[in-house]
Amino acid sequence: MKTEWKPTTVGNIAPFTYGKSLPLGKRNQEGDIPVMGSNGLVGWHDAAVTDGPTIVIGRKGTVGAVHYVPGPCWPIDTTYFVTGDDAELVRFQYYALSALGLTEMNTHSAVPGLNRDAAHARELHVPEESEQRAIAHILGTLDDKINLNRRMNETLEEMARALFTSWFVHYDPVHAKIDGRWRRGESLPGLPADLYDLFPARMTESELGEIPEGWEIRPLGEVASMTRGRSYRRADLSESNVALVTLKSFARGGGYQSDGLKPYSGPYKPEQIVESGDVVVSCTDVTQAAEVIGRSAMVRRSPVYQTLVASLDCLIIRPRSDAVTQEFLYLIGRSEQFAAYTYSHTTGTTVLHLSPNAVLGYLIAMPSAPLVRAFTNLVTPMMRRIELAELERENLAALRDALLPKLVSGEVRVGGCA
Repeated sequence: MKTEWKPTTVGNIAPFTYGKSLPLGKRNQEGDIPVMGSNGLVGWHDAAVTDGPTIVIGRKGTVGAVHYVPGPCWPIDTTYFVTGDDAELVRFQYYALSALGLTEMNTHSAVPGLNRDAAHARELHVPEESEQRAIAHILGTLDDKINLNRRMNETLEEMARALFTSWFVHYDPVHAKIDGRWRRGESLPGLPADLYDLFPARMTESELGEIPEGWEIRPLGEVASMTRGRSYRRADLSESNVALVTLKSFARGGGYQSDGLKPYSGPYKPEQIVESGDVVVSCTDVTQAAEVIGRSAMVRRSPVYQTLVASLDCLIIRPRSDAVTQEFLYLIGRSEQFAAYTYSHTTGTTVLHLSPNAVLGYLIAMPSAPLVRAFTNLVTPMMRRIELAELERENLAALRDALLPKLVSGEVRVGGCA
């Protein structure tokens, strides 16, 4: 039997509590409790403010943004939070708040914020608890799969980066040969026997310190070409089957975010088109901690746009020959050494800028082409799995976003209700 949804207010079903201040210096200490700000995760701590599943709402900064944390957390003082013992009901409240458009409730003051009394007064209709649980289960299952894909991709990315660091930064296989731990015909973890002859058995001095014998010190510009992205006008950001890869396409710390694409209808050059697998490096940064400048991302194909074009904030890095690969260049750009080098060559204060010439001048110890190909053969399946999982994540997110307003408004009913 169809049940009626009852009118109520945000204050009645999910009253907001003010977050608690936590100094910056205490947000990155050892601990497994997420510290949440208005824009999401901002660090970790060893103590919590909430005991159970928590909804975090942006009060200052990213006003009205709504985040869900499945367990205890520390919401800082730029947020409100809602918590409870019943995870399914708290999750329903999260989806209901997400659909209310709280981001549009900025107060008109010198420092925009979300007024708690105004938010509490917002009206909505809610179903019986059984239907709230059913809605939370449907949308939560989609979100859980989205988060699973994200965590899997993080693990695969870490594996690829760890292999790059081992081979081309710490030279572990070379040291294993020198120390006699790796012998011809034998395998080590992550080092098949058929790779033995691709690594030298000695180290030699260079301007970068000791490097494997036979490897050459070369600037990045000798092995890779660089193209600056397209400058654009605001008027060109209109609906199109073309999109710009922008500064928002870079995840903090590096990596690609497909939701940073902007539809674009302006002109561009053929060399500014980026294909799936192309590597881009950020040459601009507006984050306070310089978490984007000089970081690389590997562009993925888009299920929405036919053509992707790099914006002026991006440098497109392409191999000059078969001696290097896109995967190899991408992981150079994800290394801590490259990040430190590019940061040391930035200018500006509020907005950081990185010169393309500085990127071209980055020195690398260049291994043999067969070794680069062997490395690429190992990491390519990881990168492919990341791409497929990310495309699935995007499709699941689109399905969730389409269902969310219909489910929490009662337009689509669950549990046999129509």
